Amino acid sequence: MKADKIKDKMHLKYSGKLMRHWYWCVLLPLLLLGLTAVVLYVDTLAGIIVGGFTGAILLTVVLLDLYYRPRVLAELVDFANEYHSVEHEMLSQSVIPQGLVQTDGKILWMNGRLADLAGKKEGGHRSITALFPQFDLSCLPTREDGGNTEIKYNDRTYNVCMRRISLDEMIRKLPGVEAAEDGYGVVELYFFDITELNALKKENFEQKPIVGLLYMDNYDEAMDSVEDVRRSMLDALIDRRITKYVSAMGGLIKKLEKDKYLLVMNRKGLTGMEEDRFSILEDVKTVNIGNVINMTISIGIGLNHPDYTQNYEAARGAMEMALARGGDQVVVKDLEKLAFFGGKTQHAERNTRVRARVKAQALRELINTKDRVIVMGHKITDIDSLGAGVGVCRAAQQAGKPAHIVLGDINSAIRPWVTALQEEVREEKLILTHEQAIEMTNQNTAVVVVDTNRPAMVECEELLYLTRTIVVLDHHRQGTEQIENASLSYIEPSASSACEMIAEILQYYDEGIRLKPIEADSIYAGIIVDTNNFVAKTGMRTFEAAAFLRRNGADMTRVRKYFRNDMETYKARAEAVRHAEAFMGCYAISICPSEGLESPTVIGAQAANELLNIIGVKASFVLTEFNQKIYISARAIDEVNVQIIMERLGGGGHMNIAGAQLDNVSIDEARTRLKEVLTQMTKEGAI
Repeated sequence: MKADKIKDKMHLKYSGKLMRHWYWCVLLPLLLLGLTAVVLYVDTLAGIIVGGFTGAILLTVVLLDLYYRPRVLAELVDFANEYHSVEHEMLSQSVIPQGLVQTDGKILWMNGRLADLAGKKEGGHRSITALFPQFDLSCLPTREDGGNTEIKYNDRTYNVCMRRISLDEMIRKLPGVEAAEDGYGVVELYFFDITELNALKKENFEQKPIVGLLYMDNYDEAMDSVEDVRRSMLDALIDRRITKYVSAMGGLIKKLEKDKYLLVMNRKGLTGMEEDRFSILEDVKTVNIGNVINMTISIGIGLNHPDYTQNYEAARGAMEMALARGGDQVVVKDLEKLAFFGGKTQHAERNTRVRARVKAQALRELINTKDRVIVMGHKITDIDSLGAGVGVCRAAQQAGKPAHIVLGDINSAIRPWVTALQEEVREEKLILTHEQAIEMTNQNTAVVVVDTNRPAMVECEELLYLTRTIVVLDHHRQGTEQIENASLSYIEPSASSACEMIAEILQYYDEGIRLKPIEADSIYAGIIVDTNNFVAKTGMRTFEAAAFLRRNGADMTRVRKYFRNDMETYKARAEAVRHAEAFMGCYAISICPSEGLESPTVIGAQAANELLNIIGVKASFVLTEFNQKIYISARAIDEVNVQIIMERLGGGGHMNIAGAQLDNVSIDEARTRLKEVLTQMTKEGAI
């Protein structure tokens, strides 16, 4: 039997290292033959004796090779078969579940551990999706570099490592078989249980340190509105609610000052606060023991920084952002990412003008040190932006500095004002194009940005990088994008308009300052537009600013004439109102026709204001297509914060007046996105 087995394997031959071993076995007797020849030359008898031994050795090597070669080869084959069996046994009994599948998901082979995991027998040629329904066949790798995917099965989580094995070479060696196309192969799967690993990762994530600051926005005003004997009670009630809320979330809170707290918590506590949308914001407002003004709070939180110190600095930055946006909200700063919560109420107007006086003095000192002042507002300039620019130019000219306003395309809404201003100011060119402004700007030029605080929205963004002296004067809430390295920043969300802020600054800038009638008219017009004729977002300081402008020659009759529209514009506004859709029963959504209109975005804003006059409308949204973009004008009275709605769409503004711009979308797609945002925010309780 053994002989037959050896005979069957005689067609095998040495190769590789075995062949080199055989070469050396033959080479040594050949060397002895050379030695025999030398000895024979020296001594014949000795040579014959050595030659006999050499022949015996050579004969022995040949006989041994003839006898052992087939047996050695047979033993190698037997070892290979046994090794293959051991290897197969090791794969089958591996502690790691593994298997082979075709590209269509059909299982070719799986080991015992994978069969036990799936609750099936080995050798079943079912689809992998039949055993693991959550497995997605689209994740199977198409190249040999492999891939990974996660699935859940029987309350366990598995990381499935995949490696594609090409069978093209093997198929080409098979007689009578060929692949239909190149790239045929199978996928090797390894299932690693990562349930415990994920649990540890989650626990580590939930224990990450978080530092926060909590400020009371209007502590002094609220305390002044209650009787003296009740002030300590009001303070204690609010302190108790704040402490109880933070403690319930597993956090620690420490009072630093009468109206400031330090928060320390972990990520799990913050997640709980985010899930209930920081209900403490509304809970604090309900505390009322006779106080006329309800208390509001702001929270700034820093997280995901390496240590507590850096988280604290991030929390300070978040708090500055929350206060700059008007307070009554939470800002979470995650490295460079910002998240906003709350901010539903109107920012309370501050009666004190200390801040306006300080900013006016700082602006005067800054302008006095520069050679020239260049003012720019936002793109698609409106009268509020233009009027504010005119006021800044008057302040610069009062200090004897040349001043200019940068304008791009002059739309119909401001053309009458620009014409009147250019006729009035003849001594030096007031209006500059982008190219002229870039040529004039240098390191000794003050660039003043009005009515916006976002670099992407300014009229000429290049100017921000041509000088070190930048001033920002704006009444919009700050967003995640803001002008960096401003020498002076005055952002007052409680102001009705940028023109109101400029009018206040001018009163403290110089006692002898006097406005020309057209300048006073343009600033007055900016206030009228942004307050919708003193109806929206109007406070005591708004009327005081208007009174200052009236004393300087502003005339309501002239202003009204500038605001008149042509017949086509009026019809377009009426069409937008007529075709308005009532979404969710309280949101008016419409599309303003833009064909044939020079400034359709202005008409859209006017239509949005008109829609608020309809009973039951909490907020209005008018979409306008202009210059291959979709502009959304959002308006509200007091029930909905349209600013946080527009932020979801990449825009911003005020609680009552906001807007957004959408690129690379159609008007219908933009309306669908707006509806999706309204629906989602309503479900979240954000509006």
